[in-house]
Amino acid sequence: MSLHIGATALCSRFLLGTAGYPSPETLRQAIAASGAQVLTLGLKRTLGTGQPDNGFVQIIRHAAQQQGARLLPNTAGCRTAHEAVQLALMARELFGTDWIKLEVVGDEQLLAPDPFELLSAARELCAQGFTVLPYCTDDLVLSQRLLDAGCAALMPWGAPIGSGQGLLNPFALRALRARFPRATLIVDAGLGAPSQAAQAMELGFDGVLLNSAVAQAADPVRMAAAFAAAIEAGRQAYAAGLIAPQDLAIPSTPVWDRAA
Repeated sequence: MSLHIGATALCSRFLLGTAGYPSPETLRQAIAASGAQVLTLGLKRTLGTGQPDNGFVQIIRHAAQQQGARLLPNTAGCRTAHEAVQLALMARELFGTDWIKLEVVGDEQLLAPDPFELLSAARELCAQGFTVLPYCTDDLVLSQRLLDAGCAALMPWGAPIGSGQGLLNPFALRALRARFPRATLIVDAGLGAPSQAAQAMELGFDGVLLNSAVAQAADPVRMAAAFAAAIEAGRQAYAAGLIAPQDLAIPSTPVWDRAA
């Protein structure tokens, strides 16, 4: 089955970030290897430096066209709802899309989302017709409020951005999946290895968004392909039905001639 974000169906469940690659050509090859149909683009960094982008933006646009991918501008670096809303409006004008990855940072060390500013921005952007994908924590109450506001999906973190620690709280993520069975849930941030992406998918999440684990790998192209394979494997495992963990051994081959 496809990944649905709003009214859009996507074949790939891999959403790929495009920041921090060593060269435009490496980025182009990594996008192709990932098969991703959603590519994020950091607007604040792109527009705020005043420096030439060395062709990265054009590479992203061209790759998106070739793969039939959607651009997902993000508001990374914003600290207030007002700032995030203004950047989203700019993104809609520049890229001709109402999709926005909403980020509002509240803690400088962990880059944790500010739940109050995030919810305020989400309500405003949903009211203005945006397809909002908020980067949030795994808090159940905040998640419900974001869905009530009209967000098309939730993107809870696995761990702090760029930390590579994987899923720090599988219990909370499992509870989130159980509490919102019909919502589109995408694990975003903190993954460092393909096995961690597979674990997220085995929990029943609908997709994975990551950047640093590919961009900072020794071979980003090969790593993009590895994550794509792991995400697909994890989804297939979840769909097939994982066996429940047991405290005791259960023989896979029964012994019939043993006396009771």
